[in-house]
Amino acid sequence: MEIKIRVAVKEDCHRLLELIHELAVYEKAPHEVTVRLEEFQDAGFGKNPVWKAFVAEENGIIQGFGLYYIRYSTWKGCRMYLEDLLVTEKMRGKGIGKLIFNRLIEEAIEMKFKGMTWQVLDWNEPAINFYKKYNSDFDGGWLNVALSEDQLKKLS
Repeated sequence: MEIKIRVAVKEDCHRLLELIHELAVYEKAPHEVTVRLEEFQDAGFGKNPVWKAFVAEENGIIQGFGLYYIRYSTWKGCRMYLEDLLVTEKMRGKGIGKLIFNRLIEEAIEMKFKGMTWQVLDWNEPAINFYKKYNSDFDGGWLNVALSEDQLKKLS
């Protein structure tokens, strides 16, 4: 098995959305994925891109990805926010996640980010164990808070 890690290109977006749907099913929230392909492509490759991704390919097929954006902390400065890290179910356990995560670490260092942050569901033991191998800090003192697009509109 030969895995190639590379920067995602616009033509990868359809496959990335397939994997995002796979992740949503795994996280028991498939109904939460509402982004359209055109919107996803524009956000990554339009006039003002807001995300970047690395993909893992085997024989020309994307089997995993790590997608991030820049988060600014008033306390720390620019940090990488890892939005999603996924390896297809059939390819898990083969070191692909490690290859992607290590490339993200390299990117954070190259970009001189002040660190990386991400979220992991408290029931996702395989992911938690993966991140523990990197001596990651888990911060249980914060709650996730959000407003949906509909909620924003109702508040305006």
